[in-house]
Amino acid sequence: MARAPDPRGWTGLDDAAENPEREAWPTYPFAAHPPEYIARRLQEIDRASAENLLLALTDDGCTLSNLSRFAESEAELRAMASTILKRYGDSALFVTNVNKPGHASGTLDFTSSGWAYSPLSVYSEDYGLIVVSDTEVGMFWNFADY
Repeated sequence: MARAPDPRGWTGLDDAAENPEREAWPTYPFAAHPPEYIARRLQEIDRASAENLLLALTDDGCTLSNLSRFAESEAELRAMASTILKRYGDSALFVTNVNKPGHASGTLDFTSSGWAYSPLSVYSEDYGLIVVSDTEVGMFWNFADY
């Protein structure tokens, strides 16, 4: 989970990149876990759930209730999330450490009040989306420490 520059030169938001701990700890703020530990904490989700999750990651608590704070309409925000995911192609795989089970396997339900996540970082809360295509991997994450 070490950082790498975006292969297309897209700008990203990475507050932790300026943290001095990053120099000695390339995966910071992710904890160093063996692959089998991480695999047990991730679940595959569908594209629609991944789009919702991208929007939910903009707020601590992983909800869609924060969308009203944006200047853009919900439809505009959803179009932006769709554009980001299209970059990875139609056959991309979406996985997350978030558990908001939907009515069908592999979906997330952001209308339910209950949710859980499996932390992978040094923070008390972290939740995110990993997108895997044939040529690249993208990670989108929110960290909170209360």
